[in-house]
Amino acid sequence: MLSTFERMVALRYLWPGRRETFTFLVAMFSLLGIAFGVFTLIVVMSVMGGFREELLTRVLGLQPHVVVRALDGAIYDYGPLAEKARAVEGVETAAPVIRAEVLARGRRGVTGALVYGISAPNLARKERVMHGLTAGAIQPYSNGEGVIVGHRLANKLRLEIGDSIRLIAPSVTATAFGSVPRARAYEIVGTFNVDMSEYDSGFIFMPLRLAQIHFKFRDSVSSLEITADNPDRVRELRPALWQALGRDVRLSDWQQINATYFSVLEVEQRVMFLILMLIVLVAAFNIISSMIMLVKSKGRQIAILRTVGATRGQIMRIFFMNGALIGIVGTLVGVVGGILFAIYIEPIREAVENLFGTRLFPHEFYFLSQLPTRIDGGEIAVVAIVALALSFLATLYPAWRAARIDPVEALRHD
Repeated sequence: MLSTFERMVALRYLWPGRRETFTFLVAMFSLLGIAFGVFTLIVVMSVMGGFREELLTRVLGLQPHVVVRALDGAIYDYGPLAEKARAVEGVETAAPVIRAEVLARGRRGVTGALVYGISAPNLARKERVMHGLTAGAIQPYSNGEGVIVGHRLANKLRLEIGDSIRLIAPSVTATAFGSVPRARAYEIVGTFNVDMSEYDSGFIFMPLRLAQIHFKFRDSVSSLEITADNPDRVRELRPALWQALGRDVRLSDWQQINATYFSVLEVEQRVMFLILMLIVLVAAFNIISSMIMLVKSKGRQIAILRTVGATRGQIMRIFFMNGALIGIVGTLVGVVGGILFAIYIEPIREAVENLFGTRLFPHEFYFLSQLPTRIDGGEIAVVAIVALALSFLATLYPAWRAARIDPVEALRHD
């Protein structure tokens, strides 16, 4: 612990003398550098964490948690199989579906799309799609009278509610004139917007029975999609599902399906942490410079303290406290500023857009309507501890050098 004498001298040395203004400015720049580094780290990590959480929420709101496929292709006994899956503890829903690629033709042009054959009750359980219905209703879909398409796909093909969209399947139909692709027009009874380009510009929901007829699945489906009560524990469901469904099926969970994407996000987050931590490291080197300059300018005063009885340990603690205060204050300012900026980042974004008359994140290109943030106390603690550790380490050498000053030599050359 520091004595009252040591604290008093250390605080006195922080205030610049007449010939120490430059040293004081270097110390303040070191403080600001640490504050800026910590501030930037907290804001970036909070935004990236919020982005990952928002993306995960949207993906899990649209994708199944576990996909069951038969080893030989189609699943024929999907009704009993779905009942067995629902009986497994931790399973919320089990929906038989058909996924197939098609060419979609409208008033203008042709584009590729993915047909998602699913019954109306199971589609109604997809809350994000239901909340994202921009036009039409689920009732005609329930009657098996039409399809629901993404709003961007409808806009691209210049189609509206009540228009017909022609779907061309890759499978062929044998006729007297040879084999021709299977094609049929379906009425659009609804459009949806889930703020994810992959779905809004390429998904078509079709009643399961119509999909079975169109893609020649007869009384079978392509897969069984399972939703779990807790998506984070799907790996624990796999053994129970294997036992309930048998070994002639293949299971894929959402973590496997999106492993590459989320691993890239994790790597990017770690790389950003390391890059931004360099700002704090540079500021720590500035502490070394400012403290060495302070030691040189206080050489005579250090010699006087030694002659009146101050030990080397006291001198070292005095100068260590000087450098440590720079790190502590800089870290504290950065942490408080970073948290406040992360909390109020959306009003700040709106103010910047209004000030410069531009949109930072156009909704047409980004699926985010606002910047998401997730303030993680653990991450903030890691940033603060690393910043303080670098500051303390940077202070050790100048403090040791101050303690090694020979008072006789210092007074002789003053």
